[in-house]
Amino acid sequence: MILINNGKIYTMEGEIFDKGCVLTDKGKIIEVGESLPEGKGSEADQVIDVSGMYVIPGLIDAHCHIGMFEDGIGFEGEDGNEMTDPVTPHLRAIDAINPMDMCFREAVEGGITTVVTGPGSANVIGGQFAAVKTVGRRVDDMVLRAPVAVKCAFGENPKRVYSNNKKSPMTRMATAAILREALIKARTYMEKKEKEDHPDKLPEPDIRMEALEKVLKREIPLKAHAHRADDILTALRIAREFDIDITIDHCTEGHKIVDILADEGRGLIIGPSLTSRSKYELKDLTFKTPGILSKAGLEIAIMTDHPVIPIQYLPVCAALAVREGMDEYQALKAITINAAKISGIDDRVGSLKAGKDADLVVFDGHPFNYTTRTRLVMVDGQIVFRRN
Repeated sequence: MILINNGKIYTMEGEIFDKGCVLTDKGKIIEVGESLPEGKGSEADQVIDVSGMYVIPGLIDAHCHIGMFEDGIGFEGEDGNEMTDPVTPHLRAIDAINPMDMCFREAVEGGITTVVTGPGSANVIGGQFAAVKTVGRRVDDMVLRAPVAVKCAFGENPKRVYSNNKKSPMTRMATAAILREALIKARTYMEKKEKEDHPDKLPEPDIRMEALEKVLKREIPLKAHAHRADDILTALRIAREFDIDITIDHCTEGHKIVDILADEGRGLIIGPSLTSRSKYELKDLTFKTPGILSKAGLEIAIMTDHPVIPIQYLPVCAALAVREGMDEYQALKAITINAAKISGIDDRVGSLKAGKDADLVVFDGHPFNYTTRTRLVMVDGQIVFRRN
């Protein structure tokens, strides 16, 4: 049992305690408040005084590729894009993530305790994302939820990859058609299984279709790579056609269609904004986008797209959004509770609440101050980083 005491606590459940405490036991949060009920905490094995410091939930990156494009290696550590087939929903991030990638340590030291990581955007359907904790030696022990989404991609990337090989898709039309075709095949496969009661007549097992069946049943969303406004709208069109859940990841031109996005009410994951405009669909990249969307009442998350932006700079990205007009508290939500909700993991992480995983970060200043340093990080109730 560990008691974090006397810190300024942002629960991300709407409460801020100027001098509060968090009690954890057996990997879970037991109590959070200005003070503990009488008798609670007296048996704590460790009491840590964090006077003058900020205590917030462990940060969450809702879209990255950590462990799949390993740092400082090159080809040998690049396992995020299977550029041989535009439809690969059966590929699983958990089979490629290397927990020994040094960036997991840097994530922890930066206060990021959960990441949603998976395939890149070379394929129309790239594979299955996973939500994992940033501490561990074996992926199986780090998994919070897998799969958490199936990645699909619109815009320039699939066109560029396959046009170079003289294969489809070479146009946006083909990208959308290939995605529709795969979903129709999966729906037919699913319906055959549901209607057939004789085991000998069931369709042959197909792991590609099994993966997409989870999407069609709304068990997990499509995670759509889309920068340009027209690509965003195509993604939303297909989601409506098949009545499936979808998140719009990147959403670079979301500020151009904010009214439409407000009507749609889908999860939006914005970024990476701390980059150059390396391709045409990034020509209107701006840190103003998160604030514009948030002020329209949309729940958004902010991401790094690591390794595009090193993952430890997630709070820097949120801080720059604040500088460009985003409300400070909403920006903090974008890397904690909103990121958890959009990713479907808010039952366990994203806020400091009794019953949730004991993942928290102690900063020696406001998380958005660039001179602030991480003082302590806890994951599943264990102190995994502490700065003296």
